[in-house]
Amino acid sequence: MPEPVPNFSNSVKLKYVKLGYQYLVNNFLTFLIVPIMAALVIQVLKLGPEEIVSIWNSLHFDLLQILCSSFLIIFIATVYFMSKPRSIYLVDYSCYKAPVTCRVPFSTFMEHSRLILKDNPKSVEFQMRILERSGLGEETCLPPAIHYIPPTPTMETARNEAEVVIFSAIDDLMKKTGLKPKDIDILIVNCSLFSPTPSLSAMVVNKYKLRSNIKSYNLSGMGCSAGLISIDLARDLLQVLPNSCALVVSTEIITPNYYQGSERAMLLPNCLFRMGGAAILLSNKRKDSTRAKYRLMHVVRTHKGADDKAFKCVFQQEDPQGKVGINLSKDLMVIAGEALKSNITTIGPLVLPASEQLLFLFTLIGRKIFNPKWKAYIPDFKQAFEHFCIHAGGRAVIDELQKNLQLSAEHVEASRMTLHKFGNTSSSSLWYEMSYIEAKGRMKKGDRIWQIAFGSGFKCNSAVWKCNRTIKTPTDGPWDDCIDRYPVFIPEIVKL
Repeated sequence: MPEPVPNFSNSVKLKYVKLGYQYLVNNFLTFLIVPIMAALVIQVLKLGPEEIVSIWNSLHFDLLQILCSSFLIIFIATVYFMSKPRSIYLVDYSCYKAPVTCRVPFSTFMEHSRLILKDNPKSVEFQMRILERSGLGEETCLPPAIHYIPPTPTMETARNEAEVVIFSAIDDLMKKTGLKPKDIDILIVNCSLFSPTPSLSAMVVNKYKLRSNIKSYNLSGMGCSAGLISIDLARDLLQVLPNSCALVVSTEIITPNYYQGSERAMLLPNCLFRMGGAAILLSNKRKDSTRAKYRLMHVVRTHKGADDKAFKCVFQQEDPQGKVGINLSKDLMVIAGEALKSNITTIGPLVLPASEQLLFLFTLIGRKIFNPKWKAYIPDFKQAFEHFCIHAGGRAVIDELQKNLQLSAEHVEASRMTLHKFGNTSSSSLWYEMSYIEAKGRMKKGDRIWQIAFGSGFKCNSAVWKCNRTIKTPTDGPWDDCIDRYPVFIPEIVKL
């Protein structure tokens, strides 16, 4: 006997009820004001010309009243425009693309692991299991010093990697935008684990002979979310420095931080982290408003460092043999979830439409007053954003956010494909994801983008951008030679 056809009528009705509710609440003011204005117009039309003239003549204005009223209007307008935050524009950005000679296919990575850890086959097997489930592809890249057996990380090779990644990204950005070194007023470089003296920001100043009065900053130790911290710092500086440009560089230098021990919790970053970097040009100049790609709407930062577990869940330390690495705690995903909840609580009122905010409020009141077991309402952030750039920290991170935020496969496509093509490039991964959306020709004028990043400490940071103009499919960039192949199918397990 054939199975009965499912009755979808109830779900369809609920869908249209919700759509009607959203339309009604989000346009409530329009529905309220239009009838009032129509009633006023009708009342005026009912009056005759003589009545209208007599009403006008009954209004007496003397010169002093007119001058005082004009002064008050001008004063209020001046205060409003002076207190209004300056618009911050993202003129353009550029992502570093490593040469094919730096690629590390699975076979190469595992062969090196077997040779380096020949006395510890269990650690080799652990890395293989992680790599099989990682979501990474065959084209991710590691710096030249890590290709040696054993790896040869030195200060010189680390500096060489920093110069290649940072200078390549900046050169490409300058070529795209016509930016000249003398035009840069603010320089911010973030790199979490490599902090030499002189600093990386000083290295950039020296290379491009930047002005002596430049405001330069070097951020370190702030993890994969440091890119958005740099954006936040640039925004604050651009609010107080009129007619200025800020160059932000986000990267992670792999060479000195490749773990050569056998502790499993510290081997995990070796399987996920890869070369990458991005250079971003921000401006508060009015003339850049027309050519800029995006406008910065909000930055929300959440720090859970007061909690001991959160503070130590991503921790740089020595193993029993004295080898330094990054220890990733088993509680990492739980802590990341808590940080995300706090971040969402702050960013929700800034971006969600009134319909979603009311549903969230009613559910919260219901749980507090009537039944604490009521399921918490998760706001539909798809009502607030067209695109999502979730930090490509690993497959588990993307899976968890897709589930919690109820996103579709297309919403997380940029994150998954970035992880597959480039691996976890730390703070710069968000810009590879943004570039993927552009390369697919999906970025339209007015589109809103939510960048979400997690970092040690523990931090969850968000940035909201609005597309300033429809962006043509770029002919260059990190995806130029492979975008036609994407999206690709990524199996749950890749047998090695």
